[in-house]
This record gives sequence, structure tokens and C-alpha cells, in this order.
Amino acid sequence: MIGRLRGTLVLKQPPWLVVDVNGVGYELEAPMSTFYDLPELGREVSLFTHYAQKEDSVSLYGFLREGERRLFRDVQKVSGIGAKIALAVLSGVSVDEFARLIQAGDVTALTRIPGIGKKTAERMVVELRDRAADLAGGGAGAGLTAAPGDPLADAATALQQLGYKPAEAQRMARDAAAPGDEAAAILRKALQSALR
Repeated sequence: MIGRLRGTLVLKQPPWLVVDVNGVGYELEAPMSTFYDLPELGREVSLFTHYAQKEDSVSLYGFLREGERRLFRDVQKVSGIGAKIALAVLSGVSVDEFARLIQAGDVTALTRIPGIGKKTAERMVVELRDRAADLAGGGAGAGLTAAPGDPLADAATALQQLGYKPAEAQRMARDAAAPGDEAAAILRKALQSALR
């Protein structure tokens, strides 16, 4: 079951958040990609939700963007992957970056996401490669999918290969990029900023 939840944000304690909807508090688990963009406590928030019921538990997950919810659901279709790893994926990379890694078959970069080993990364590439373009299409930057040869994505990948975490590498590249920059220029500026 999926839906939307709109109410007042009353608690932010990763990975948990509580939203008050007309006096009823809903506790949701959310990835860090959602936490980064949440409003301040006491402000209204609207979340895409995923409701999961198992034999012994009920869970509610929240996402700011539809693309995140879609990726959360699609990743769990890979054999051996559950909600915990799906949340780790969204906490470690953006929807567009994940799609690019899958398209490129970059198992090494995928294993840098906590909880994902080499065999799991290989299964993800095999089982999700055909849907990678669809994964990116509904992300926060729909229509801005990272294609091979994209200077911003290439600079972020280079930063990851230098040891920066995926989310940090993407932020550094984004902050350093100027219109028309090539990957090398973005990378150079990002590294210079890091040294300051």
C-alpha cells in the first residue's frame, strides 16, 4: 500500500520522524536523503509513504520525492534485499546516481554503500539494469538523469574514487560546478574547496 501523508513535523531523529495529522502521530522511517531536505520542526510536511505489513510487524516509510519511494520499492524486488538495505541505498546515493551506477555496472561503487557486498551489488546490476532509466526518471531531478559523459556525474564519481562518500562527493561536485565546466574543472575546484 502506498500513499501520501500531510501534516506537521513534530520529531526528526534519524532514521525516525513523526508527523502529526489532525492529532494523530504517524511514526515513519525515512532515508537520509529525505532528512536532508525536511523543514524545521513545527512546519508542514508532505511525504510519499510506503506501508509494509508482515506477519509480525507493520512499518511505515516516508519519502519527500516519488522517485525515492519508487527506488525503495524497486530495490526490494532484488532477491535478498529488504527495507533496511533499500533505505541504506537512498541514504548513500541519489536516485539519479544509483541509476547511473546500475547502468554502468559499477559494482565497486555500489559496494561502498553500507550493507551492500559484492554479490548483492552484482545481483542489483543484473536485476535492475533494464529498469535503470526508469529509476532515474522519477527522481528529484526528473529529466536531469545522469548519463555517462555528464561532467557533474563524472566529477562526483572521481571524488568517490578518491575516497569521499557518495553523498559528500555529489555535494562537493554540485557546489563546485559552474555552467559549461568539464569534469576535470569541477573536480579541481571541488578539491581546492576541500583544502580550504
